[in-house]
Amino acid sequence: DISSTIKVNGSIDVPPQNMVSVSIPLGGYLKSTKLLPGIHVTKGEVIAVLEDQQYIQLQQEYLTVQSKLIYAEAEYQRQLELNQSKAASDKVLQQARLEFQSLKIESQSLSEKLKLININPKTLTENNISKSVNIYAPINGFVSAVNVNIGKYVNPTDILFELVNPLDIHLKLNVFEKDLSKLFIGQKLMAYNNHEPERKHPCEIILISQDLSKERTAEVHCHFKDYDKTLLPGMYMNADIEVKSKNVACIENDAIIHFNGGEYLFTANADNKFTMIHVEIGISDEGYSEIINAADFKNKKVVTKGAYSLLMALKNKEE
Repeated sequence: DISSTIKVNGSIDVPPQNMVSVSIPLGGYLKSTKLLPGIHVTKGEVIAVLEDQQYIQLQQEYLTVQSKLIYAEAEYQRQLELNQSKAASDKVLQQARLEFQSLKIESQSLSEKLKLININPKTLTENNISKSVNIYAPINGFVSAVNVNIGKYVNPTDILFELVNPLDIHLKLNVFEKDLSKLFIGQKLMAYNNHEPERKHPCEIILISQDLSKERTAEVHCHFKDYDKTLLPGMYMNADIEVKSKNVACIENDAIIHFNGGEYLFTANADNKFTMIHVEIGISDEGYSEIINAADFKNKKVVTKGAYSLLMALKNKEE
């Protein structure tokens, strides 16, 4: 039984739900922020303050509608009572109902707009109207990009910051088509980077893509067994994947002779004579190598010790 190792490369990746692009739905001028790439943020903390005249206008419209709504509701209730005693016509009641319902719809619409810019409509009064709005961190994590500066006007489509929650980072490997059949979900592997190749990170395969790229490779996604804060999204990684063992004809590596760009084995003949035969080597593991052309050595005695001594003797004889 002998196993082999597939050497592949890839990078650290983050699932979409762990990467957030922060924007402001109504736009505005960036008043303040302390964010820099790499800074850690906590979900719910203020990460920026924006200000704009339209925020004041929106709050004014909402409070005005709320005032009108109180009057419209009272008027509707009054007309309803008058209509029951036939002191008011159905037409007047319908107009009062329409006015009340229209203002309720407008109030709800403005309320949702206020929530978009993080203003709580339930606590808004004429005494706390503000030209500024806060932007809060939607996740725990760190800042991966800052795309604005103080004083800049940002549009609703502009991305102010990019945040990443690194707790669910995973390894994305590129595996060639010929090796895909050797992999399976749950398979263990070791990942490492070029800077610290001796520092191994245990991983497990969680997804094997069925789509091939132009280079005939497929993406294989793996989970890290333990989170390491030194592993950052986008970081280049290598990985060694040990594939299932198989039963093959093999020979000790000490028996293999490397000569003139090829591999050879010595076989023992009668009368203390030897023959050097070309050998095709496959996978290697724990001091043994697979012999692909094993049929060429059937019923032959292969030299496993002292092979290089025979090679030196052969060279001396030729000289």
